[in-house]
Amino acid sequence: MQTYFNIVNGQPVGSEKSFESINPATGETLGRAPISTQLQVTEAIAAARAAQAGWAARPDAERKALTMQVAEAIKKNARYLAEWVTKEQGKPLGGVGPDQVPGALFELWGCEVWTQVPASLDLPIDVVFEDETRRDEVLRKPYGVIAAIAPWNWPLLIAIWQIIPSIRAGNTVVIKPSEYTTIGTLELIRVINEILPKGVLNSVSGPGDVGSWLVDNPGVDKIMFTGSASTGKKIAEAAARNMVPATMELGGNDAAIVLPDADPKAIAMGLFWGAFINMGQTCACAKRLYVHESVFDATVQALKEIAQAMPMGNGMEDGMAMGPIQNKMQFDKVVSLVDSAKQAGATIVCGGQATGGPGYFYPLTLVTGLKDGARLVDEEQFGPVLPIIKYSTVEEAIASANRLRAGLGASVWSSDIDAAKRVASQIQAGTVWINQHGAIHPMVPFGGIKGSGYGVEFGIDGLKAVTQPQVISVKK
Repeated sequence: MQTYFNIVNGQPVGSEKSFESINPATGETLGRAPISTQLQVTEAIAAARAAQAGWAARPDAERKALTMQVAEAIKKNARYLAEWVTKEQGKPLGGVGPDQVPGALFELWGCEVWTQVPASLDLPIDVVFEDETRRDEVLRKPYGVIAAIAPWNWPLLIAIWQIIPSIRAGNTVVIKPSEYTTIGTLELIRVINEILPKGVLNSVSGPGDVGSWLVDNPGVDKIMFTGSASTGKKIAEAAARNMVPATMELGGNDAAIVLPDADPKAIAMGLFWGAFINMGQTCACAKRLYVHESVFDATVQALKEIAQAMPMGNGMEDGMAMGPIQNKMQFDKVVSLVDSAKQAGATIVCGGQATGGPGYFYPLTLVTGLKDGARLVDEEQFGPVLPIIKYSTVEEAIASANRLRAGLGASVWSSDIDAAKRVASQIQAGTVWINQHGAIHPMVPFGGIKGSGYGVEFGIDGLKAVTQPQVISVKK
C-alpha cells in the first residue's frame, strides 16, 4: 500500500505513524498518510518563516506570474486530482459545463479559476488623503505565516481558497488537510510545490491534535479555518491567546424562501442543486426550505420528481449524479436527524431509509410536516436531506430564516425581483441569493455572520483579508 507524504521546505516528509484513507463509496483503503508530530509541525512553521521574507521581497509581478503557473499545473493534473477527490470524498467525477453534474472535475475547474483570479488582481497603493500639507497612503503588507485548516467536503477547492490569496499577497502557508480527505490534498500540494520556491507552501497531516498544534503555535501570524462551529471556537481561543487574526467560515443552516408568486416547475432544478450539490455536504447549501402554502404542494412534487431521477452510486462509474456521505460520523448524524423527524410525525416524501451494503449511501430525502424547533430544521444536517416547511405570510418566513444563530447564506425565489430584494434585505446572512443558491464567484466576497464565522474570502476583499494595512504619512 502506497504511503503519501507531506511537503516541508520543498521536500517530502513522512512520519513514524500513519493512517489509512478510506473510499466512502466502497470501504476500500486507498493509501496511507503521515501523522505529523508536534516537532514536525514546528519545523513546517519554521520553514515557512524562513521562506517568507524572500518570497514577500520578490517583485509583485513575479509572484503573480508564478501563481498563474500554479493554475496551469492544476489544469494539467486536473483529471488525476479529480479522481482522488472522487475516491476520497465521494462526489462523482461529473463535469464542468452547464449541463454536467457538478462533481470532482467541477471542483478542479474551480481550483484553476480561483487560482487565476487572485493571480490577476492588484492591490495598488491607496491615497486616502492629500492636501497642501500632507499625503497619506495605505499599503498592503503580508501577515507572514498563514496556518490553514481545510475541510473534507470540498477538500481541494477550499484548500485553494486558503492557499492562493495568501501566497499571492506574499505570505507563506502551512496547511493541514482534513484527516478524511488527506491524500488528494497532499497530492495537490505536491503539484503546487513543483512551481513555488521551497518553503512557501508546506503541509502537515493527521488528526485534530495536529491542527491544534498548528494554530496554537506562536510562529503563526494568521489563521484560516473552514469547518464546524465547535472546532472554530477552539481555534478562536488559540487565536486570542496568541493575539493573531483569523478568517473563520463555520458553516451554516441556510434558509431558502419560496414566495407565493414563484413558478415551482421553473425554479425546481435550481432549488434542487442549491440543496443537494455534493450530497448536501456544502456549507452554503439550502438546508431549510420555506415554501408559501399556495405553491407548497407543487414545489414538493417538482423536487420529488428530480430527486427520484438522480442516479446514485460510486462516483468513479459513468452516469452517477450523487455519491455517498463522506464519513460514518456524518452518516450517523443524518440517520439520527431523519429518525427524529419520523418520531415527530413528519412525512417522508422520498428517501428516508439507508440503502445498506458497502459505502455510506443515503437516498435523497425530502421531509414535510415539520416546524421550527424540530431537530432536522434547527440542526445543520450537512447531508442529502431537506426539510420543507409550509408558511402563510412572508413575515413569518423571514422570522423563521433569522431565528437561528447560523448566518452564512440564504436565498429568495420569486418572479418579482423587486419583491425578492425587499425580502433579501431583511434576512440575516452574509450572502442572500435571488433565484439561485450557493452561486459563489471568485470576484465576489463570501463569508458568514453571527454563528457562521467572520471575515471574507474571494476577490479584492479576500486578497485584502490576507494582508494588513500600513499607513505611510508624509509631511509636505
